[in-house]
Amino acid sequence: TVVLVIGETSRADNWQLYGYARPTNPVLSRTSGLTVFTDYMSESNTTHKSVPILLSLAEANDYEILYRTKGIMQAYREAGYHTVFLSNQQRNHSFIDFLGEQADDCLFLRDSRSDNVFDTDLLQPFQQRLEKHRGERLFVVLHTYGSHFSYVDRYPASMRTFGSDKYDGAKARYRQQLINAYDNSIRQTDHLLGLVTQALTARGGSAAMMYTSDHGEDIFDDARHLFLHASPFPSFWQLHVPLIVWTSADYRQRHADIVSCLDANRHRKAESNSVFHTLLAMGGVETSYRNDALSLASPVFASHPRLFIDDHNEPRLYHQCFAQKDFEAMKRWGIKE
Repeated sequence: TVVLVIGETSRADNWQLYGYARPTNPVLSRTSGLTVFTDYMSESNTTHKSVPILLSLAEANDYEILYRTKGIMQAYREAGYHTVFLSNQQRNHSFIDFLGEQADDCLFLRDSRSDNVFDTDLLQPFQQRLEKHRGERLFVVLHTYGSHFSYVDRYPASMRTFGSDKYDGAKARYRQQLINAYDNSIRQTDHLLGLVTQALTARGGSAAMMYTSDHGEDIFDDARHLFLHASPFPSFWQLHVPLIVWTSADYRQRHADIVSCLDANRHRKAESNSVFHTLLAMGGVETSYRNDALSLASPVFASHPRLFIDDHNEPRLYHQCFAQKDFEAMKRWGIKE
């Protein structure tokens, strides 16, 4: 069983696993079998571009390939897996819908619900699929709503841990309240991922889960007073996102070579165009489209120049789109240029 959990608007800076002072990852911090990738960036600061990069061959260097290729659901289907796409996002007639609908089983929770759906509502259909397809090879994508603004709507009252989370709009004077709410939403994601790994452990057998976010977020972090994401020129906080992989004890025993490569590459410079190829390798999906030089699960993984895809689907080097403050933040975090 291989599971990809796609986060929304979750920046690595607010993850305890990445050195953040607050306990935003109380579950994952105690979870064995976890590999944390420390030098990882998204190639886009918008959902409609970043998620297709995760789910297909598309990348900043060749985004137009989306118009002439299928995605990871189809690749896993052709390899004999039963494929499932479960989303807490709304359909929007985008490439995300197109790629998700290539699965054998595709469900958008918001097709039938108008209330505020939490990401943990994905667990019931997820567990139903685990049980229904017990004994089969299974590939599942969970597309979450994550930490999308308004942050306070992303978690129930029971997950309200960090101070006051009440604010009157997106204003710099409410930064602390916004941070409190944002950190609560990260803690909700941690809770969800813990429940996913528990469900996979209970199912038994060889299982792996990857989590990454589509992009990050500005929360009035410096004198520019930037907020949210999707600006024409990105900030460091919009692109610095978490990437983690969990593997079960059985997976680690059966696929020790893959786990060893994941560990060896966890501090290597990588970007979101590696997710597609890494997942194929983790599931043993053999195809000529798999590029092991981009797979973090491969001994031949090679770092490439950092790129950002702009509004015109053109790749940009960081010196073409970052400000000095962003390079300073990269240096503080130990992120290679």
